[in-house]
Amino acid sequence: MGTRRLTVAQATISFLKNQVVERDGVQRPFFAGCFGIFGHGNLAGLGEALQENPDFRYYQCRNEQAMVHTAAAYARMTNRLSTFVCTASTGPGSTNMVTGAAGATINRVPVLLLPGDIFARRNVAPVLQQLESPQSQDVSVNDCFKPVSRYWDRIARPEQLLTSLPEAMRVLTSPVETGAVTVCLPQDVQAEAFDWPEAFFSRRVWLVPRARPDTAVLAKAAQLIKGAKCPLIVAGGGATYSEATELVAALASRTGIAVGESQAGKGTLSFDHPQSLGALGSTGTPGANRIAREADVVIGIGTRYGDFTTASKTAFQNPDVKFVNLNVAEFDAHKHAALPVTGDARASLEGLLPLLDGYRVDSAYAKKVEQYRAEWNAETERHYGTRHGPPLSQAEVIGLVNGIARPQDVVVCAAGSLPGDLHKLWRTRQPSTYHVEYGYSCMGYEIAGGLGVKLAAPEREVYVMVGDGSYLMMAQEIVTAVQEQVKLTIVLLDNQGYSSIGGLSRSLGSAAFGTQYRARGADGQLSGAKLPVDLATNAESLGAKVYRAKTHAEFKQALEKARQETVTTVVFTETDGEHRVGGYESWWDVPVSEVSQLPAVQDARKKYEANRKKERLFF
Repeated sequence: MGTRRLTVAQATISFLKNQVVERDGVQRPFFAGCFGIFGHGNLAGLGEALQENPDFRYYQCRNEQAMVHTAAAYARMTNRLSTFVCTASTGPGSTNMVTGAAGATINRVPVLLLPGDIFARRNVAPVLQQLESPQSQDVSVNDCFKPVSRYWDRIARPEQLLTSLPEAMRVLTSPVETGAVTVCLPQDVQAEAFDWPEAFFSRRVWLVPRARPDTAVLAKAAQLIKGAKCPLIVAGGGATYSEATELVAALASRTGIAVGESQAGKGTLSFDHPQSLGALGSTGTPGANRIAREADVVIGIGTRYGDFTTASKTAFQNPDVKFVNLNVAEFDAHKHAALPVTGDARASLEGLLPLLDGYRVDSAYAKKVEQYRAEWNAETERHYGTRHGPPLSQAEVIGLVNGIARPQDVVVCAAGSLPGDLHKLWRTRQPSTYHVEYGYSCMGYEIAGGLGVKLAAPEREVYVMVGDGSYLMMAQEIVTAVQEQVKLTIVLLDNQGYSSIGGLSRSLGSAAFGTQYRARGADGQLSGAKLPVDLATNAESLGAKVYRAKTHAEFKQALEKARQETVTTVVFTETDGEHRVGGYESWWDVPVSEVSQLPAVQDARKKYEANRKKERLFF
């Protein structure tokens, strides 16, 4: 067996570009390239290695957190079968990636992080940007990645790479364990040469299996479902990642069981499917929440039952409710004391469907679902038909964007009041067209995430919907989109503050404290005039084509013009932050001060205590 003399950084890139994944007989390169910002901690190592490997494409970005969001969005759009590498320099460059790493791990999508690290040989310590610890010389800021990484390692000697990178790939390609993987590379080790075995750089195919559930468990699941009088399917992100959406639709059609969708699961069914009740939980539709409240058997497919999906454990009120959870992760399959059908969602449904032959919900249940669907369609049309302002209402903006988007186009969002309204009102017609990051609900994800979606699906139009709060946190990846000649349509809404938290604050009796963008007033508080900030001009300065709109007609015309553009385009409008869609028969647990001098807070606390009594534990 021959050897090849390369630096650690060169060996890393040579290894990564030969990693391939295979599922259902289809193979594809696992890494689409590398995002990076260079400094003294990775320039002469990974930077030089990328320069020597132009077939492993390098992408220049503007913010380290943003590049991880882009990689995560790309991974999600490819059903976790491909992702990017992200590298940053020692110190603040690396720790800027921690937020993105947390988002990837919480959302269970693969990203590989290669942060630069302090000198392994230590003799020149403390180096620039080094965190010194009096307890240990083996601590750096990169230890911050440990709690938000599914796998973490630090390469102190070149030969450690031989076992570390294959283990990193095992985790990245695992349907159960995937998330952020961090391999820290000390800046001196990156540049060290070593004689690597040639076999280390051979093309390696990682099989992504479809784990099949136990047949006895499937039989019990079918028996439980067949005895249900008011069943409900909860579709989560796993239904999409496993490419099981057609089977979920088939299950719903054959049995008549209604389907409610989590944020990650939205789009599992087309909005016009006869069994689709749309969004479920705290941001759900009234029909989905009513069926959930009465459900005697809940069939979770690829969901982790987040607090928004379960309305903080108040959604399922039937005292005899039972759960059947189809999930590739045993951890999630067992939630809510469920009958755990542990396996790939598609493989599990392939086994379950034949066992349910002959079962169908009764006519009273079917009529109820039909009635709820009709009522919600009318309510959606009412919101879409709003003629508010100017400024416009957020609901009519969503309706206009939804109206111009084709069935295959993708909407991207992450934080603020938009995700809740989108979850309820956006009409999905195909899977993987609703991309809302709500596991971490990370402000600033939107534009960076939109870039990742577009890189994964260049044939689709990508509509990034973002409020002024998120935009001001991370708008600079507009520059990256312009540089890469990637076309995004960014719908930028300005409501002069943090509208979502402002509304939540009011509902808790706190009068939207600290949530509006206002100058310091004569009373010493942030109560003065609105800030003279022009976000449209800011977007223009970053290289985007910009259309401004005030009225309903102007906004529609701007969207039509944006459709014809071939460059990243921003459609800007002001919206009324006080004109809200509202909630529908649901709740979200946000604790209210138990003691307060404010009457509004005292009233909110009473309501809070009443709602908390509805929270359930399942045994």
